[in-house]
Amino acid sequence: MPYLALAWFFIQPSVSMKICFATTECVPFAKTGGLADVSGALPKALAEQGHHVKLFLPLYQSTPVFDYGFVQAHELDGMTASVGYRNIPFNTWYGHLPDSEVEVYLIDCPLYFHRPQLYTADNDEDERFILFQHAVLHVLQRYAWAPDVIHCNDWATALLPVYLRKSYSWDQLFAQTATLLSIHNIGYQGRFAPASIQTAGLSYDAFYPSGPYELDGGFSFLKAGLIFADVLSTVSPTYAQEIQGPDLGADLDGVLRMRNHDLFGVLNGIDLDVWNPATDAYLPHHYAVNDLAGKALNKQALLKEVSLPYDPEVPLIGFISRLTAQKGIALLQPILQPILEQHGVQFIFLGSGEDQYEDFFRWATQAYPHRVASYIGYNERLAHLIEAGSDMFLMPSRYEPCGLNQMYSLAYGTVPIVRSTGGLADTVRDVYADGENGNGFSFNDYEGYALHNAIERALTVFQDQDAWHTLMQRGMTEDFSWTRSAEAYTSLYEHARRMRVGV
Repeated sequence: MPYLALAWFFIQPSVSMKICFATTECVPFAKTGGLADVSGALPKALAEQGHHVKLFLPLYQSTPVFDYGFVQAHELDGMTASVGYRNIPFNTWYGHLPDSEVEVYLIDCPLYFHRPQLYTADNDEDERFILFQHAVLHVLQRYAWAPDVIHCNDWATALLPVYLRKSYSWDQLFAQTATLLSIHNIGYQGRFAPASIQTAGLSYDAFYPSGPYELDGGFSFLKAGLIFADVLSTVSPTYAQEIQGPDLGADLDGVLRMRNHDLFGVLNGIDLDVWNPATDAYLPHHYAVNDLAGKALNKQALLKEVSLPYDPEVPLIGFISRLTAQKGIALLQPILQPILEQHGVQFIFLGSGEDQYEDFFRWATQAYPHRVASYIGYNERLAHLIEAGSDMFLMPSRYEPCGLNQMYSLAYGTVPIVRSTGGLADTVRDVYADGENGNGFSFNDYEGYALHNAIERALTVFQDQDAWHTLMQRGMTEDFSWTRSAEAYTSLYEHARRMRVGV
């Protein structure tokens, strides 16, 4: 399968490319989820490999343009983009990703983007990102800058491959521009009424049952992009397999099976300038793989902060997540009490989301005040301290396209306990199944008993501190750098170019 064969592409010579990276989130400018982390790190890594990267992002109401030195690109003043029958004006701001050569272009259209949230349920949600995608191409035209590849991300930029084939095919500037569409979470598909096809400036000739634009009677941005992009990627090899099945394919599994030979899985990396226990600005004590003394001190500091007693022989299990059904909290609910009553173990929970899960963690904290602590909300400093101070980290997700916290945990010597799905399956190897290379504990069945068993196995190994330290150090030597991921994406870009123009 191609998503398991990326190594083949590495034998191809790499050349410097012009890359347009289109996204709707990017750290540090705008974030709701993992896409922002990818957008803030991957372009930097690509630039460090010698590629010329232009990143495009909407200018949201919350984006602090002056804090990051953006200036208005007056040479682009007076531009408009067609949205339905209207020509909508927009401006463009110019700057860079911090500490990099990556050029950033913020598309400024207050009509669409000066709203409290990045994404909305407003009636013009389709118009907002139709405008953005046209604006990306218009700016490239104004600069006469022909990208070798446009890297699109999720539904809100998925029409770009369609536009290059349909609406902008006349422009020789883009004659050799390839497209790669990355799926970060296939559950978000940009589904709108059929009238959105006209709003997007496209023809209805591709809208018919099971046609390129049609999904359940509506128009899907994502489906259209999956059909027209030269190459498809997603954020882990296992997730690339999973979304080709009906359980996790979200009604697009058939399309993905059809494009199986063009679909690849590339693991996200982690920002080692931010997530590094030897330099982490949030930690009171630094440590490294050959000197773990600081980890025990961070555990003491964490437990003191959350008012739990410290005992080096009592394992501490951390959990940081959005509190949604995806994250497997339903598996933990029936087994937490038995685990607490059968074993000497402590838990700390950080996150917010659905009321039922917030209430569950509040109950656990009240019922076991010396064993459980919870923080309902978001706290970046505490998140870093939990990663550093915990002995184990829990991620029992129903599905997880890539996941980052298990990689943070491994880097911090915090042994992960995960369900074997998506990126969790690709990064965590169960030590019981692979004693020589195992770096954590995993389970397959989405059932409480399976999670219970995995936790108990982890607690058993924890009693042998020599074996546990070996496990910690093995995880800390894993390579989750964005350099590795950027090399894989560079190979995919070259593959897309070969598919597009035969170079």
